[in-house]
Amino acid sequence: MIHKTAIIDSNAKISNNVKIGPYTVIGPNVEIGEGTIVHAHVNIAGITKIGSNNNIYPFASIGNDPQDLKFKGEETKLEIGDDNKIREYVTINPGTEGGGGLTKVGNNCLFMVSAHIAHDCLVGNNVILANNVPLGGHAHVDDNAIIGGNSAVQQFTRVGKSAMIGGMCGVVRDVIPYGIAHGNRSILQGLNLIGLRRKNISNKEIINLSDAYKEIFKNENLTENLENLSNEFRNNKLVADVVEFIEKDKKRPICTPFSK
Repeated sequence: MIHKTAIIDSNAKISNNVKIGPYTVIGPNVEIGEGTIVHAHVNIAGITKIGSNNNIYPFASIGNDPQDLKFKGEETKLEIGDDNKIREYVTINPGTEGGGGLTKVGNNCLFMVSAHIAHDCLVGNNVILANNVPLGGHAHVDDNAIIGGNSAVQQFTRVGKSAMIGGMCGVVRDVIPYGIAHGNRSILQGLNLIGLRRKNISNKEIINLSDAYKEIFKNENLTENLENLSNEFRNNKLVADVVEFIEKDKKRPICTPFSK
């Protein structure tokens, strides 16, 4: 059902069973998949593709120009997957030419009131951004990560899979997969053990990861610690995820227990 006051460009591609509320505005290069609900007073613009069964709440702004002074109106894209909840006043911007031209959001995410996903961000599946969480440009947030309310993620920063960020935290360093970070400027506090257990990871694997964590972060020399990490640890998939994350090319330093 499309409300009679909604303004939808004739070139927009709206699939079956999409509900669009009063006073919503949808631009010409927008695609919306089946079963998606777009509530009242939503603005969807740009080259934006939205999947199926999403729920977009009032006053969200999706696909409007990036907040980047280098953006000169070039054609860039925004892709949003399926089954996401996008709450009131959430803003999601498309990519920029300098950042690859694409902002991408996965499936089954929850973006609470006033969350912001900036240009060229890559957000995985099952991600939760609590109230007032902004992701700076080019940030990467991997599957199952949770970022607490009023925390801010600096541009180019990575948050690993199943990591948890406490509230009111400035995330200025990359947070490892399965890690917990909080503090004024993101200090690594340990592992997200509750999250691991909820994923039905065996106690043996969790203990092995915990032991490897102690070895990797026993001091500030991460390079040497990784070189000395035994094969017993490296053969654990969880540990391998952490090692690969640390060794990958990056723009930001790794968040550690020694971060200041």
